[in-house]
Amino acid sequence: MSTEESLLIQQLKNEATERKAFSVLVNKYQEGVYHTIRRILVDHDDTNDALQTTFIKAWKNRHQFDENASYFSWLYRIATNEALQLLRKKKHAKTVGSEHMELLLETAVSYGGLDASEVEMKLEKALLRLPDKQRLVFNLKYFDDLKYEQIAEITNTSVGALKASYHLAVKKIEDYLNKHE
Repeated sequence: MSTEESLLIQQLKNEATERKAFSVLVNKYQEGVYHTIRRILVDHDDTNDALQTTFIKAWKNRHQFDENASYFSWLYRIATNEALQLLRKKKHAKTVGSEHMELLLETAVSYGGLDASEVEMKLEKALLRLPDKQRLVFNLKYFDDLKYEQIAEITNTSVGALKASYHLAVKKIEDYLNKHE
């Protein structure tokens, strides 16, 4: 944890400075957390909902944060849990079957305002076919360039299991891209 972050965490624990410190932390992490959630949920509105819930939970639980841990990892754990929970709700909604949900997600990738090349589009479609956990691990490792140890903190998973998930995700993505050249 950086000196700046340590100072912010101390200020977050002080009633007189907690709002300002939290505001600084939100500004520092908001963009990265947004992109992490967006890669899981694809939809902008769903991403904003999960992002808002993430910061609400972070604020409500600010006094439970272990200052010996990384605030970044703690916040990303909340964000990924929120995104996965929203994804599960959407997949299990009675009005939308899982096949229909996949079509909606692919449509969102194709027409959701994402400025993507054809290769990026194929990658996004390949990612949508991965199980949630593999997609999460791939996104955190590939797009966010996190170390396995950081991902382990965020997902509460062993490094070995993460490496296996990442390897399987890469293999499935390669297979998909090779079949859809």
